[in-house]
Amino acid sequence: MWVQETNPFGNIGLSALVASIPILILFYALAIKRMKGHIAGALTLASAIAVAIVAYGMPVKLALLSTLYGVLTGLFPIGWIVLCAVFLYNLTVKTGYFGVIKDSIASITEDRRLQALLIGYCFGAFLEGAAGFGAPVAITAGMLVGLGFQPLYAAGLCLIANTAPVAFGGIGIPIITAGKVSNLDPMVVSQMIANQLPLLSFIVPFWLVFIMSGWKGTKEVFPAVFVTAASFSLTMWFVAAKIGPELPNILSALISIIVLVAFLKVWKPKNIWRFPNEPAASMEVKKHPIGRVIQAWTPFIVLTILIGDWGISGIKYLLDKVTLKIPMVGLDKAILVGGKPLEVVYKFNWLGAAGTAILLATIISALILRIRPGTYVSVFGETLNNLKFPLATIASVLGFAYIANFAGITPTLGKALTVTGSFFPFVSPFLGWLGVFVTGSDTSANALFCNMQRITAEQIDVNPVLTVTANTSGGVAGKMISPQSIAVACASVNLVGRESDLFRFTVKHSLIFTAIMGAVVYAQAYYLRGMVPEMVEAHAAATAATAPDTGFSLIALAISVFIMVGLGIVAARQARSYRD
Repeated sequence: MWVQETNPFGNIGLSALVASIPILILFYALAIKRMKGHIAGALTLASAIAVAIVAYGMPVKLALLSTLYGVLTGLFPIGWIVLCAVFLYNLTVKTGYFGVIKDSIASITEDRRLQALLIGYCFGAFLEGAAGFGAPVAITAGMLVGLGFQPLYAAGLCLIANTAPVAFGGIGIPIITAGKVSNLDPMVVSQMIANQLPLLSFIVPFWLVFIMSGWKGTKEVFPAVFVTAASFSLTMWFVAAKIGPELPNILSALISIIVLVAFLKVWKPKNIWRFPNEPAASMEVKKHPIGRVIQAWTPFIVLTILIGDWGISGIKYLLDKVTLKIPMVGLDKAILVGGKPLEVVYKFNWLGAAGTAILLATIISALILRIRPGTYVSVFGETLNNLKFPLATIASVLGFAYIANFAGITPTLGKALTVTGSFFPFVSPFLGWLGVFVTGSDTSANALFCNMQRITAEQIDVNPVLTVTANTSGGVAGKMISPQSIAVACASVNLVGRESDLFRFTVKHSLIFTAIMGAVVYAQAYYLRGMVPEMVEAHAAATAATAPDTGFSLIALAISVFIMVGLGIVAARQARSYRD
């Protein structure tokens, strides 16, 4: 059994410098040399393997198996989500339905700033809350391009917009993981997040509009941006503080969509803002019968229903029953981490994966809309061919993430940041930011660093609830520059090979957001201690895995089937009216 070492040179500064080599190579490849994503990912992975073997003394067999485990995780479930999400979007474009969707959104507003809020911020937050793992950016960025956004802008805006909901993604799994790893009650962590993240959630809509149109353009649509930001952040605060970590994104997104659409029924900006190189808005939006609009939106309505169903605990519990758990022979329990053998089991949740829910949405939509099997298969083949390089990028990045974790590279970097003493509360969010940048997941970053956050807080006499939560709050800003997220965004808008341009677009915003959270956490640690709830240990009963009540799950499924049957009836009547 090989023992993981987090300070291989006996000097944490030197060890951290060596550990940072793969990350520096990644930054150099993307930000300076502007290499294509799959090339930058391959170089980063190769350098991480070399550092693990040479500097950390990791056996070659373990290094290669760790890489293989990461590659498999990159392809499934993450690559699977991207493939199915882009396939769904491509189906709507190929069959002509996206033109109707575009007209229906334009009937609400033709202003690009408000379309970005409605799709990128509000709808993206809903998808993040229900699914996460790349699905929000893959779907919303593609939708914005279909509406007429420049691909780079669409991808960049959706990555930045996705900052607000990341902490509560996938039905609150990052918060639940943070509590489990640090032995804190997840409800307390959620309450602390309610005193941090709504500030950033309120800022992000204004930030998006400012990026697009500057101060003047922001002032023109200030009322609409304000009601969107206020409705979203206030709902997030209330739900996170009073109900728990599972529903803040979903409820905040739904309420903000309703509020924004209702507001735009009674208020319009004086000037309809468009990108400089596109024609001015015509103000003559093509009208479609309501049945035709519902028919066109069917794929995304079905997607929303199924993603929501897949996130319900009872349904998730049942779907996970058929998960194939494959121990990584030669790697499972072969690495000693913190005195405990590391269990490495590849979970092939072929039915419970969010990507499978999206694929099922494409099948149901094809049946409802009567898309020919030949067209369906042809579009899937085209999508798979177009995504071969992005999938390779995702696979290499996840390979890098896992070998960095298993070899001790990432823990070394985290340990190096804990030597900052009383300044640690400011640095604490950057630890989460680093974890998300490397792993591509706030959940993974919390699993990696939250216990370290608690231990360090106790050493400097700071409430551990604050720093454990800061790991999540800071991590949300790292999502937009994670190579995994960059690859997903580029794939969704057909910018394969321009990952470096997107990285350069988002990196400054990522650092600014993290610094804002650092300042907030520092103030709460020493000047606003009343905002930090009392520490509550997690109870064994609360963390024990139990079979959830399936009653609500069955009701949800019945409602879902009823809605989809209704969509089928609407589509059939619409098709009949066109024949007549």
